[in-house]
Amino acid sequence: MSLHTRSVAELAAGLRNKEFSAVELARHFLARIRASNPALNAFVTVTEERALADAARADADRAAGRAGPLTGVPVAHKDIFCTDGIKTSCGSRMLDNFVAPYDATVVERLAAAGTVLLGKTNMDEFAMGSSNETSFYGPVRNPWDLDKVPGGSSGGSAAAVAARLVPAATGTDTGGSIRQPAALVGISGIKPTYGRVSRYGMVAFASSLDQGGVMAPSAADCALLLGAMAGFDPRDSTSVNVPVPDYAAGLKTSLKGLRVGVLKEFFAAGLDGATGALVEGAIAQLRAQGAEVREVSCPNLPLSVPTYYVVAPAECSSNLSRFDGVRFGHRCSEPRDLMDLYRRSRGEGFGAEVKRRIMTGTYVLSAGYYDAYYLKAQKVRSLITADFQRAFAEVDVLAGPTSPTPAFAIGAKVDDPITMYLNDIYTIGANLAGLPAISVPCGFVGGLPVGLQLIGPHFGEERLLGTAHAFQCETDFHRRVPAAYA
Repeated sequence: MSLHTRSVAELAAGLRNKEFSAVELARHFLARIRASNPALNAFVTVTEERALADAARADADRAAGRAGPLTGVPVAHKDIFCTDGIKTSCGSRMLDNFVAPYDATVVERLAAAGTVLLGKTNMDEFAMGSSNETSFYGPVRNPWDLDKVPGGSSGGSAAAVAARLVPAATGTDTGGSIRQPAALVGISGIKPTYGRVSRYGMVAFASSLDQGGVMAPSAADCALLLGAMAGFDPRDSTSVNVPVPDYAAGLKTSLKGLRVGVLKEFFAAGLDGATGALVEGAIAQLRAQGAEVREVSCPNLPLSVPTYYVVAPAECSSNLSRFDGVRFGHRCSEPRDLMDLYRRSRGEGFGAEVKRRIMTGTYVLSAGYYDAYYLKAQKVRSLITADFQRAFAEVDVLAGPTSPTPAFAIGAKVDDPITMYLNDIYTIGANLAGLPAISVPCGFVGGLPVGLQLIGPHFGEERLLGTAHAFQCETDFHRRVPAAYA
C-alpha cells in the first residue's frame, strides 16, 4: 500500500512501528504537492522548510518516547487560520501581504499534538462561496474531474485530501463549507457543535455561524484530528467549556437500536434524482446494520437559505469593516484623503462576492430595514432551532443529502449568485442551530462523488462519528481515490 493511500490511523501505526520516518513521510507528500498542485491549485502556500523541521522534531520526540497518536502525521490548514510567520490570505488580495504574528488555537493544538504542517490551502475569498471560484488565487479544481468545482469555501483542503496530497486538513464551516466540498470530492468532513472548536485566530466571516472542523478520507481519521483540536479556550468568548470525549476510542461498529430520522424536507423538489437514490441507498444500509429509520419533519428548514443570507452578510459587513487599508492588509497607492484610502483600498482588495455580501449586510442592518430583515431572520432562526430540538426528541441522528447535485462545471454558476447559494440548502440549517454535522461519501453519479449528511444534537459529535464509522466499515467509498492520484 502506497504511503499516500493510507489513512491517518495507518500512517500513525507505520510511524509507531518504524516502517518509515516522519521526514520520509513529509518528503513523500511534499513531492506529491509539487507534482499535482499546479493543476489542482489546492495550496496557496507550501511550507516545505517548516514541514521538514516539524518532521525532524517529530522523529526526535518519537525516539525520546514523547510521541502521541498524531506525532509525525502531515496536515494542511485552510488559509483562514492564522499561522505564525506564514502568510494568512483568506484567499483575498486584501490579505495577500499579511503574515500572521501568532498561531490560531487550532494550529497551536495540532502542532502540540506533533503534526507536520505542509502548507496553507486555497479557499473562497473570506470563506464566501460554494465552489472555490471566488479566490484571488484562482479556482481550485476537483481531482475527479479538473473541469468541475471542488465545492467551497474549503475547496483547497477538500481537493488536497481527495487527491491524497495531504492525509488530513482543517476547514471552516459557516453554511456548509466543510461538508459540501467533502461531498463533492468524496471525502469525510465534520463541522462540530458551535463553540466546540476555538475560533481564536480564525479570521471571522459570520461570527455566530463560523466553526472550525476537519476533513479527511474517513470518519475515523476525523475523530483523531477533532480530538486534538477541540476543547475550551479562554481566548475565545464563544468557546464552550464542555469535556471533550476520546472520539477515536468511542468509535462503534454497531448501529443496533440507533434511531435515524430521515428529513422529509431534504427529499423535496431540487434534489437530483440519482443523488437522492444514492442517499436513500445509504440510509437503507444504516437500516441493514440495525438502525431504526423513520421520517421526521422540520417544517421551517426550507427557510434556512433566505435566513442565512440575511444573518451571514450582516455579520460579514461588521467583521470586514476592520479591513480599511490603515492597519494591515492591502492599501491603495497615494490616497488623496482618508475617504479615498477607504474606498480604493476596499475596492481593490475585495472581490465581487465579498462586496456583494458586505453591501447586503449593511443594507439589512440599516435603520430602516433592521426590523424587516435582520430581526425577522433571527426569529426564523429560532424557529429552525426549535424544529431540530423537537426532531431530536424522537431520533438520535438526522440523515439526508449533503448537496443537491454532484460537482458542477467551473464557471457554470458564477454569474448567478442565487443558484450558487442554493447549493448550501441542505447544510445551512445545522449552522443556524449550531449543531454538529458530518458528510461521508456514499456513491458516485457519472464518476463524481455524492455525500450522505448526518446531523446530531448539540455536542453529539461522538455519536455522529460512530455512526459514520459504522457505515464506512461496510462500504468502501471513502477509500476510493481519483485514478490520476492513486
